[in-house]
Amino acid sequence: MIHLDTSFLIRSLNAGTAEDRKLREWIGAGETLSMSTVAWAEFLCGPLEESEIALAAQIVEQQSAFTPEHAALAARLFNESGRRRGSLIDCMIAAAALADDAPIATPNVADFRRFEDSGLTVV
Repeated sequence: MIHLDTSFLIRSLNAGTAEDRKLREWIGAGETLSMSTVAWAEFLCGPLEESEIALAAQIVEQQSAFTPEHAALAARLFNESGRRRGSLIDCMIAAAALADDAPIATPNVADFRRFEDSGLTVV
C-alpha cells in the first residue's frame, strides 16, 4: 500500500508528469493506492471538474479515516517537528500513512522528510 499526498494526486492527473508515470507504474504492478481522508478533503477543495473527482476516486482504492489515534500521532509529529505554522495538515497526512505502515508519495519531499525519524518512508 502507498499513501498519496494531495499534491501527488493532483499532479498525477496531468498526463505526462513524473507523478502520472509513477502512478501508472504502481497501478500496473497491482499496488494498492490509499489516501487519508484529510488529504482527500484537501484534494476536494479544488478547483476541480467532476470528471477529475471521478478519476481520482477510481485511482484511490482506499481512504484511511482519520481517527483519534491519528490525531494523537499528528500532534506528536507537529510538536516534534518544530510546531511550524501551516504544517498541521502534513502532520495529519503523515500520521495516517504511519498508522497504515505505508510510504507516502509526494512531490513535496522536504515537507515530509522531517517525519522519517518517526518511521515514515517518503517516495
